[in-house]
Amino acid sequence: MTSPVSTTNARLNLDTALHPLNALGYGGDYNPEQWPEEVWAEDARLMQEAGVNLISLGIFSWAKIEPTPGARDFGWLDRVLDVLHRHGVRVNLATATASPPPWMAHQDPDSLPVTADGVRLSVGARQQYCPSSKTYREGSRRLTRDLAERYAQHPALAAWHVNNEYGCHIWECFCEACAGRFRTWLDRKYGDIEAMNAAWGTAFWSQHYASWEEVNPPRRVNGFINPTQQLDWRRFSSDNILELYSAEVEILREVTPQVPVATNFLGFLKGLDYWKWGRQQDFIATDVYTDPGEPEAFRDGALSYDLARSLGLGAPWALMEQTSSLVNWRPVNVMKRPGVMRLWSLQAVARGADAVMFFQWRASRAGAEKYHGAMLPHGGPETRVHQEIRGLGQDLLRLKAVRGSRVRAKAAVLHDWDNWWALELDSKPSASVRQLERLSEHHRALHRMNLTADLAHPEGDLKGYRLVVIPNQYLLTDRAAENVRSYVEGGGTAVLGFFSGIVDEHDHVRLGNPAGGYPAPWRDLLGLSVDEFDPQPTDTSLTLSTPEGLTLGADLWAEVIRPQGAEVLATFNEGFYAGSPAVTRHRAGLGQIFYVGTRLAPEGLDWLLARATREAGITPDLGVPSGVEVLTRCGEHDFLFVLNHNPHEVTVEVPAGLELLSGDRVSGPLSIAGTGLAVVQLDAQG
Repeated sequence: MTSPVSTTNARLNLDTALHPLNALGYGGDYNPEQWPEEVWAEDARLMQEAGVNLISLGIFSWAKIEPTPGARDFGWLDRVLDVLHRHGVRVNLATATASPPPWMAHQDPDSLPVTADGVRLSVGARQQYCPSSKTYREGSRRLTRDLAERYAQHPALAAWHVNNEYGCHIWECFCEACAGRFRTWLDRKYGDIEAMNAAWGTAFWSQHYASWEEVNPPRRVNGFINPTQQLDWRRFSSDNILELYSAEVEILREVTPQVPVATNFLGFLKGLDYWKWGRQQDFIATDVYTDPGEPEAFRDGALSYDLARSLGLGAPWALMEQTSSLVNWRPVNVMKRPGVMRLWSLQAVARGADAVMFFQWRASRAGAEKYHGAMLPHGGPETRVHQEIRGLGQDLLRLKAVRGSRVRAKAAVLHDWDNWWALELDSKPSASVRQLERLSEHHRALHRMNLTADLAHPEGDLKGYRLVVIPNQYLLTDRAAENVRSYVEGGGTAVLGFFSGIVDEHDHVRLGNPAGGYPAPWRDLLGLSVDEFDPQPTDTSLTLSTPEGLTLGADLWAEVIRPQGAEVLATFNEGFYAGSPAVTRHRAGLGQIFYVGTRLAPEGLDWLLARATREAGITPDLGVPSGVEVLTRCGEHDFLFVLNHNPHEVTVEVPAGLELLSGDRVSGPLSIAGTGLAVVQLDAQG
């Protein structure tokens, strides 16, 4: 694994929470406060029958635990924990700080967040707190300590669930308290106001600041806001919320040093730099809500799962939330058809998860999420969904030998929040260049080839990968520039997308010395120079030609490229630059780097990455039909996962081993039903 993330409390991990179970984790969020107490025993019994062994408890219970300021009502929570423990269910206990009670805002209206337009939000949803509010910060610390001290020795306690989905609704606040903390953050970062002026380029538009008191958040203005100010604001806002998490973690580790601590991420949430957040987690937990209405949605799920694994340095992680069927928050909430929930859940296991959980256990009767899917739907235990939930519980029991094994990827795709923020600031050549689209396009191409890829930070250790794919690296630090160069010159193969290496960490254009085109830090590495950008209007298409006579489609972007030693693999057919390079390859040191000066259509991207992987010496674990996903988890035994995302049966050739879901010995041709899978514990070699 490759990100610059190191687990803060390395001796604690997900296995610490699961070890007493001798099984993979299985369960979901439980909200007993929404139900009469007589329902709790029934829930615990049904959980036990379904194979549930781990639930998240108390996530939105602050108002129940602290009904009035300073009061504490733990009796109901004591009884719930005892009932669950008697039924063999361990608890991922929340600190309940995700949603303050209404009395907090009533006592202190300044505890509520403020938008960039100056509007103070109100009570009535959740996560309605300003990250800088002293009232919220003090209240959350008191509640966390009281919970930790009360339940430190409870036998059901498996892990701490801090807050919930930080940044889901509020990742920035523009109030005066946040403005003050922003100024302090800037002072620590730059040391003096003139250093900040230089970094922000305030000579432009007469923006020079004479004192810290003059500096504000990037509130609503009458035109383009200073881009470096916006970029620093993003960095500050992520750090400011991380302080909330760290404050609770400090208490939990003081009081319960033997209990692992984590919060649940939201996949590709733009507002929080999860590379930095990952350092604070004892294990990575994430929520993934892949849209069943999207074509080949399982490839989107694979990307989110690969991110979770990568944030934790390859260690087993927890799928903390998903839905059993449909959600409640899309304009049209498409259901998961029979078999899909099982297949996508076990896809997470294939990609490194040791726990599979849902939101939520029992479907709510009231509130905004009453139509959200649940493990126990409104229709009760006899419904299709609950029967599939029970079946999945049995599957996970059969796969318990997988726990603790790891996915080993030979390729990496670079992704960086700083770059994401900078690329999508306003006043760019094209607002249509979007980071997640670029990332998804390249990851999907590798996924179609059944090549497992980690996600990696551009400054991380890349030496273990045979191929590194860089969809876009608009913002490039000196350290990242040298890191990629060292990787290539040391023998690696890289693929670099357009509009990369353009600015430094302050969003200042890299001009190079001597001047000579983009990207200044990598011109010699690439063997070319980019003179001009030609962003393409919507619905405009391009074509490329290769020396072999192929015609490739492209769109979105084109560049005027001057080769300076690079081999030309494809040329543009349109524009005044017709016949000039569009795709190149250059050997540097012991390695090579491909450059793509446009957005290739999927077939063209497949063509390019097939060539790059072939030359890098990477092959999939198994040859399979289209729509079949294959990867291996490695440990004391190796486990081959073969997932059929097609609606029809397929036959694949598998090595000899024990198929864990059926218990059968297999070798050679194996039939797998539509939306079905096989997990083969491979026989030891030699």
